[in-house]
Amino acid sequence: MALQIIEKSKAYLSSTQALKSLEQDPYWPKWDSPWWHMLLLHELGLAREIPKSIILKMVEVLKDFYLPIFPIRPEQIPSGTDTYRKIICHCAVGSMYQVLFDCGVDVDRELTWMRPWMLHYQLPDGGLNCDEKVYTQAQPKSSIISTLPCLEAILFSRNRELHSQEKEFLDKGAQYLLRQKLFRKVSTGEVIDKDWLEIRFPRFYDYDFLRGFYFLTKWREFSGFQIPEVLIDEVKQLVAPQMTDKGIRLKRYNIIEQRSYNQTSSGAWAMGSISEFDLMKAVSFDGHICEPLTKKWNEALTSLQK
Repeated sequence: MALQIIEKSKAYLSSTQALKSLEQDPYWPKWDSPWWHMLLLHELGLAREIPKSIILKMVEVLKDFYLPIFPIRPEQIPSGTDTYRKIICHCAVGSMYQVLFDCGVDVDRELTWMRPWMLHYQLPDGGLNCDEKVYTQAQPKSSIISTLPCLEAILFSRNRELHSQEKEFLDKGAQYLLRQKLFRKVSTGEVIDKDWLEIRFPRFYDYDFLRGFYFLTKWREFSGFQIPEVLIDEVKQLVAPQMTDKGIRLKRYNIIEQRSYNQTSSGAWAMGSISEFDLMKAVSFDGHICEPLTKKWNEALTSLQK
């Protein structure tokens, strides 16, 4: 990966254009707003290289841009609210919490709503769901995609001991993943999404089996949580086709969605085309050796030996 491509993203994040983009919206448009540049640098292990000016602006904007709750009923949404822009989902909260923490932000002091949010919206089965309608059902079912970023944030993004509520949150989340066998329906054992069986990068808030497995190994290391050998063996079998002597080899350019909510020339917001940036293309293509995920796989294997 050419250093100048990384520097190009960092230069954008230092620009007046990036600051203005955050003032308009912290998340949209996909995939070329500061949010996505920051998440990708974080996934590359370069969070500490994200310019301070954009970190401070992100913190400032997140203090009051979104509704302070995840509304599960229409009456909880103030009249006139742009629901695409003003309601943040669980996976976005968990993802940006991790980015800001790794940038050196005291997230719990600066953004007091974020960590309690993740704990509050855990469902009885141990996960979370970004589909608000689920929360009103008699037997609500979680989404693995919505759950993982929050589990990661609570476990990985801290500089103190976990308190009892956090431990319970993480253990229930780990049990939920185990019941799903990382990627299967509990009811039938069918694979939920065949894309989850392939290691992909960048993930942003997306999911694959390795992401879930890495969390389980780290929770096992912390708590003694037991991972069945049959699941470990299955994960090793899934990694094998993408493993080379240089590391994990990607099979595709991983663009999760092809539509974005964009601001038009009139100032209004509407669905439209995505816009990509060079760093995404440089780290995600058929044949690319993914060093960050190779490192996580090796960490997971080492963790299992403890």
